[in-house]
Amino acid sequence: MYENICTLPLSADLFTQAIHPTKPLFAVGLSTGHVQLFRLPPVDSDDGASEAAEKGYGEIETAWRTRRHKGSCRSLGFSLDGESIYSAGTDAIIKVANMENGRVFGKIAVPLDPETSDLDPPSLLHVLSPQTFLIGTDSSALHLYDTRINHTFTSSKPEATHRPHDDYISSLTPLPPSSESTSGFSKQWVTTGGTTLAVTDLRRGVLHRSEDQEEELLSTTIITGLAKKGTSTGEKVLVGGASGVVTLWERGVWDDQDERIVLDRTPGGGESVDCLVDVPGEKTVVAGMGDGSIGFVRIGSNQVVEVMREMSLWVMGRGRLIVTVIAMRVRVRVSKKKSRRGRRGRAKGRVVLMA
Repeated sequence: MYENICTLPLSADLFTQAIHPTKPLFAVGLSTGHVQLFRLPPVDSDDGASEAAEKGYGEIETAWRTRRHKGSCRSLGFSLDGESIYSAGTDAIIKVANMENGRVFGKIAVPLDPETSDLDPPSLLHVLSPQTFLIGTDSSALHLYDTRINHTFTSSKPEATHRPHDDYISSLTPLPPSSESTSGFSKQWVTTGGTTLAVTDLRRGVLHRSEDQEEELLSTTIITGLAKKGTSTGEKVLVGGASGVVTLWERGVWDDQDERIVLDRTPGGGESVDCLVDVPGEKTVVAGMGDGSIGFVRIGSNQVVEVMREMSLWVMGRGRLIVTVIAMRVRVRVSKKKSRRGRRGRAKGRVVLMA
C-alpha cells in the first residue's frame, strides 16, 4: 500500500514537524530548540527531477536551520497561505517567522499559569484561519490570538481563553465549516485532554464536553463524505487512545463514542495511538502507535487493512506524502489519576518519507 522512499538523519531528538500546505517543504522542531526547513524533490517538474524523486533518487535539501527556542521546540505550524511558520517552545514563547528565510518578525509570551505564576509551556499550536491562532498549554488553557495583520500578533494578550479540559490539551482538530459559512473557515474545533473530548466555538466558547472515557485520549482527525444514514451527518471524528483503540464520534453527538476500532489487541491493553492523519480522497486513516507500528484503517468498513512495523513515534501527512518519525520511545504508564502532561518521550533517529 505504501513503501519507504528514503530516510533522513537528524542532528537531535525530534519533538514536532509540520508540512507546508502547498509546496514540497516540511519543517522539524528539535529538542535543542532548533527549527529546520527541508525542501523535498519536486514531483511535477519536466526536468527529470520528478522521476528521480519517485524512484527515491532525489535530493532533500536544507532550506534553513536556526536556534529558535531556549528549550525544546514543541510545536510547529504554517500559516494557511504558507508564507509564515509559527513555533512554540518550552520557554513559553511563540514566534512567527518568514517561511523563505526563517527570520523572525513577531513573537509573544504565553500567559503564566494562573495557579502557580510559573511559565505555562504550550503543548500545541494551530492556525485556524488567517485571523485566528490557537495555543493549548500544559495547564489546560486554550488561548485565542488575533493574527489578521501580516500573520503577526495584534496584541500580547489573547483575545479569549478557555479551559475545555482538566488536563493538558493533547490534540486539536478543526471541524469543517457549515454550508452557511460566509468565510469558508472553521469556527469550531475538537480537542482532547486527559480522558475527555470537547468542542469549542470561536465566539461562544466551550459547547460540549464528553463523558469520562476512562483512558487518556491522545490524537484526533476527522473524516467527511461518509454515507448519510438516519441521523448521521456523514462526518466522524476519530480519536486515538492510550490503549490501542480508535473511537469514532458522530459529529454533533459529543456525549460518548459510537464505534470502536481496535488496532492493538495485546492482552491487558495495546500500544497508544499517538497520532492520526487522514489520507485525502481515500477515506483511509494512518495511525502512529507507541511501539512504532503504523496502522492503516479504512473508514466505512472500519477495518485495519495493514500494519507496518516501524519504530515511528508520529505520523503526519498531506496528499500522497506521509512523513513518519523513526524513534525510540520512552514508555510512560499512566494511571487514571495521573497524566503524562504532554510528554510523549523523545524521538531520536531519522525521518522516513513514504508514498
